[in-house]
Amino acid sequence: MKKVLTLALALTVGSAAAQTAFVWPAAWTGEQNTANKRGGELRLSAFSDFKTFNPFTSSEADSIPQRMATGSTSTIGLFTQDPRSDELIPYMAASAPVVSNNNKRFVVKIRQGMKFSDGQAITADDWITTWKIHTDDKVGSNTRDNFFLVGKPITIKKLDNYTLQFDFPQPSSKALFLMSYTPWPDHVFGKAYREGGPEAIKKMWTLATSPSQLVTPGMWVLESYRAGERTVFKKNPNFGDWNKDSRGQELPYLNNMSVRIVADANASLAAFLAGQIDTVPMRNADDLAQTKKAIDAGNLKAFLKANVSPQATSQWITFNWNKASDPAKQKLFRDVRFRRAMSHIANRQAMVQLALGGLGTETYFSTYPIFKQQIDAGLSAGAPTYKYNLAEASRLLGQLGYTKKNAQGFLVNKAGKVLEFNLSTNAGNTVREQLGRIFADEAKKVGVKVNFTPIDFNTLVSQLTSKGENRPFDAILLGLSGGDNIWSFGQNVVPCGTNLHSYNNPTDGKCATSQEQLMTKLYYQGDAELNDAKRRAIGGQLMKVEGELQPVIYLVGGNYHVAYNERLGGEFAANMMDAYYGHRLQGLTFVK
Repeated sequence: MKKVLTLALALTVGSAAAQTAFVWPAAWTGEQNTANKRGGELRLSAFSDFKTFNPFTSSEADSIPQRMATGSTSTIGLFTQDPRSDELIPYMAASAPVVSNNNKRFVVKIRQGMKFSDGQAITADDWITTWKIHTDDKVGSNTRDNFFLVGKPITIKKLDNYTLQFDFPQPSSKALFLMSYTPWPDHVFGKAYREGGPEAIKKMWTLATSPSQLVTPGMWVLESYRAGERTVFKKNPNFGDWNKDSRGQELPYLNNMSVRIVADANASLAAFLAGQIDTVPMRNADDLAQTKKAIDAGNLKAFLKANVSPQATSQWITFNWNKASDPAKQKLFRDVRFRRAMSHIANRQAMVQLALGGLGTETYFSTYPIFKQQIDAGLSAGAPTYKYNLAEASRLLGQLGYTKKNAQGFLVNKAGKVLEFNLSTNAGNTVREQLGRIFADEAKKVGVKVNFTPIDFNTLVSQLTSKGENRPFDAILLGLSGGDNIWSFGQNVVPCGTNLHSYNNPTDGKCATSQEQLMTKLYYQGDAELNDAKRRAIGGQLMKVEGELQPVIYLVGGNYHVAYNERLGGEFAANMMDAYYGHRLQGLTFVK
């Protein structure tokens, strides 16, 4: 996959009457809807219920605001990435930005004629208000970190109703990504914020809010929500005014999208095999085998393609460095010898074989498996990998004073205290549950007692994103998604003080080690480098420090497999499918 940040002119149809429209290229689908088939429902599933309707307080990867804000190749914003070339092209922007001040100032014209789902025009005020609310630390937005570089704010100024000026504290390789946040309506949130401040924002759009009160700039608006059962979205009636296919037809073709809440990933697969939902992630070889069997038996008409690409996600274990109520445990978690021992305990080969059916790779760094160029740069820079080695794990734990075992076979220190900790993951994610059990079983072999418990996903996220000197968990097994292929390190993950700096998140946001400080420095240094090769080399140095510190224990990356019901059309051509872009765009999807 090419990793070049380039600009292109807006893609528009030729007539003067249609200059406000963004045209989705015909090449963005391998099966065009030439018959202009319309209506129907895209049927999906999730095994964690939604937490809020509020776009400023949601923190989970899958949320109702995120689904409403769907645009072309990502959530709706000024620019979007072309899946054929990785180029960032104008989307809500009318044209490429005017760049000045040594790549630190961007003046962007907003596409005119766009409207929210309630019919109100989308203007510069909506971007300004959204920026103000996200950057108010009292709101607690998960997106706040995206508006800061090297601890300094990215400032946004309204030049007129359809012109914005962005000023960056330093150049950024992902500037267009950072400018491409979703604008939420000033006439809804701005009014509340001006009258009641952050507390008013936090009270808005809860799960008790009537769907009729929600307003979106994106493809979907909420139609109905039944907690723990089903969420239904309907198309934004104004989206098609400025989103057209290559023949000038309004998008989306679909009328609805539904999300069924299921008990776990097994239930999601069962619903897919029964033809009740249209697509589902294939976790492992067993999922693939069951799906192929159903297709071969004539019980399911579906497209299935295995091992399309490595995944664009990560799976990891993080240990909480902020345990003021348990100084001994805090000291243990902060000791690099302990964390290296935990990496040696992680039997990644067994995880790939047992949890993924052999269809995956061992991972040791935060960079997703699909970003091979960056991983190679890290290995070339000498980034270490602490591979499965129980003898080495025992040696490191012995250095920490754990040389003897009690009658139950668990390591104890001189005071007789057992070496143990609690580990949680999100209930219903059967792959993570299996990874956790494998880790706990291997730990027991060297005498470490791991109390592994799957819990509610929203509870887990709240624990992980909590700040303070005494955060409410020992260790968490989770994963990350999102990010981009330009600078493949998380802006709200790597730098100290950011929202998902999971292992060390004190109230003051300060680094606890010199390695954290160096990783923060390298993150911003790499982001400011506009040359691809030089940026990857800096990323390699960051990976070297990350590998040595082992702040997070990375586990395995599965392969990406594609499966969808053949009632759907509009998918990518096979050579465009991968874990980064997926297998289709919702706007070009239709029911045959």
